[in-house]
Amino acid sequence: MAPDSLRATIAASRAILFDFDGPICDVFAGLPAHGVARELSEIVDSHDAPLGRKAHGTDDPMEILRLAPHGGEAALRDVEDALTAAEIAAVKVAGAPVTGAVAALSAAHASGRKVAVVSNNSAECVREFLARHDLSHFVHEVVGRAAYRPDLMKPAPYSLLLAAERLSMLSGDCTLIGDSVTDVEAARAAEAMSIGFANKPHKNLALAEAGADVVVTDMSTVADALVSSVR
Repeated sequence: MAPDSLRATIAASRAILFDFDGPICDVFAGLPAHGVARELSEIVDSHDAPLGRKAHGTDDPMEILRLAPHGGEAALRDVEDALTAAEIAAVKVAGAPVTGAVAALSAAHASGRKVAVVSNNSAECVREFLARHDLSHFVHEVVGRAAYRPDLMKPAPYSLLLAAERLSMLSGDCTLIGDSVTDVEAARAAEAMSIGFANKPHKNLALAEAGADVVVTDMSTVADALVSSVR
């Protein structure tokens, strides 16, 4: 049974915003992130060797994208384009949606609420995954990262505010489901509610301390709460 705090958060929500990598898809499950990061680091290195050495110090493709602007506009564009291509390739081999994700998306849609995916991943890879798994009809809007603007990725509130605008909603009527502290921070900055998805044990405390309205460990719990609160 869904906890009271989750039911209360859902009841106050007119729109449900899903982060992508975590709550819906394990993006780099089939194409490991460290390999993608290595390729992106080589691109950075070709533009700016000192920055490339710094990029080689991380196995997170998103962090390399955040670094890329320091290497100039050409470096940023090459990294962004390569990352988008890698993400599209990755979701084709990522496997099935996260357990409970399909039920949560379906229940959110059936509840009469607006549904959006709001991601630091590219919109292209999100749409590819949704189409591959016949989930597109549950989602009213997809807001991926703004091309060549890594500064607008979460924890910046930009994508949440844009999603709310496209859904004709106030951000305060939206709830973001995300598995990272940056998701919660973005929701707070947008004055939206948030459900922290602790898909790893150490995330429970971090998401709660970041200010999530409620923390869950299973997307099926979110689905159950949505089923019981049909608008």
